[in-house]
Amino acid sequence: MTTSATTGNALTVSVPAGTPFIDVRREFDASVSALFEAHRDPEKIKQWLGPDGFEMKIELYDFTTGGRYRYVHTCDGEEYRFNGVFHTVRENELAVQTFEYEGFGDVVAIETLTFDSLTEDRSRLTIHSTYPSVESRDGMVQSGMEGGLSQGYIKLDALLRDGGVGAPSQDED
Repeated sequence: MTTSATTGNALTVSVPAGTPFIDVRREFDASVSALFEAHRDPEKIKQWLGPDGFEMKIELYDFTTGGRYRYVHTCDGEEYRFNGVFHTVRENELAVQTFEYEGFGDVVAIETLTFDSLTEDRSRLTIHSTYPSVESRDGMVQSGMEGGLSQGYIKLDALLRDGGVGAPSQDED
């Protein structure tokens, strides 16, 4: 499966037959530090993560080794809750996390996000997700995951392009 984004950076989603894996690859016209920051900062996450038309509320987001997250996407009065743990976070390089959609209890994926610098102003994100079974992996694929990823990454492209990502945000008093 491959979905093209408006920027020309294609989203590639691979679902190998007979395995519980999903592999995602996407390039961005931004530095690896800007891409990483867009995944670290909850205020930035709210601007791009998820499908179009969904509102996002972050209840907890600590993008550090041992940190946790929990957020809710809302659309047309329906709520979709997600949570997980960041097992390892290495600046501008790697995040290993769990991912759980609370609507399907007992199905927790382990995801490795790899951030690669291609040039000074170009980077690649690679995600390898491991599900507990082929059936649970197939359920995620059939949920519209690829469309939501594509829409979210198009929003992330705009955020990166418009300068909304770069230096870490500063709290204002």
